[in-house]
Amino acid sequence: MRSLSNDFLRGSYPPLVTPFGADGAVDYDAYARLVDSQIQAGTHGIVINGTSAEPSTLTVDERNRLVDVGIDAAAGRVPVVAATGSQSFVESAELTEHATKAGADALLIVTPYYIRPPQRGLTAYYTELSKRTDKPWMIYHIPGRTAVAVTLDTLKDVTAASDDFVGIKHAVNDLALVSEMLQTFGEEFRIFVGLEELSFPMLCLGAAGMMNAVANVWPEAVADLYESVAAGDLARGRALHYRLWELNKAVFFDTNPIPVKSMMRKLGLLPLNTHRLPMMPAASDLEQRLDTVLQRAGLLRENAAE
Repeated sequence: MRSLSNDFLRGSYPPLVTPFGADGAVDYDAYARLVDSQIQAGTHGIVINGTSAEPSTLTVDERNRLVDVGIDAAAGRVPVVAATGSQSFVESAELTEHATKAGADALLIVTPYYIRPPQRGLTAYYTELSKRTDKPWMIYHIPGRTAVAVTLDTLKDVTAASDDFVGIKHAVNDLALVSEMLQTFGEEFRIFVGLEELSFPMLCLGAAGMMNAVANVWPEAVADLYESVAAGDLARGRALHYRLWELNKAVFFDTNPIPVKSMMRKLGLLPLNTHRLPMMPAASDLEQRLDTVLQRAGLLRENAAE
């Protein structure tokens, strides 16, 4: 495993949403503004084309351009992680090669979805992709969406095959695997929290940070949660955990990023609340529930939701 600087790939790395215009086209100007606003809010890094970006509704060219725009907007102020995985090896290779050449600081590659490959197929898949980049890269482990889980033995095989493999985004309710990974690969192995409600406990176990959709809505609080635990202030971290709790649950009132985009639009963080089919904007009853959550979090005045 390659050596990383201590502060690299640590902290809150929000997977940014993709703004769409009224005509359904990607709004790259709005995306650049999202990157800048995240940095201004104290975010430690950004993830481009993660699940919250609705990447399966984007073309390869659109995903590549988002990487270009995101890197330009970040302008070296924070690290940029490009999510370059697809269900197709050919697409993943193309996305990986582009992000590498564009100057992404690290890559995040999801387990290929729908196919449900065997573990030996995952090892071969990641081994071949790792030959397309010289960047540090991580596996995106989200079996609830991909229908395949990565085993510890497979992670050992991938580690042996690629010196640039440095970690994982772990989006499954399995704290035991977190401990097993850290015990096996050491504290330098970067584990990012992928489920909001597990952020505090996983950070306490030794996770390197969070890649949480909720940080699109309240980046300051999520960054503060990481910093509190990293500083050993567990009392403050626990308080932030409960302060974020209802908002974390709200992210999953409907398929992500439907609730996130609705809340961002309500807070003025997005010019429009638009999606591409088969995704849909939040229904009116869901919007009302989300408004109530934002009010209780202190992010939205009651009269602003009317």
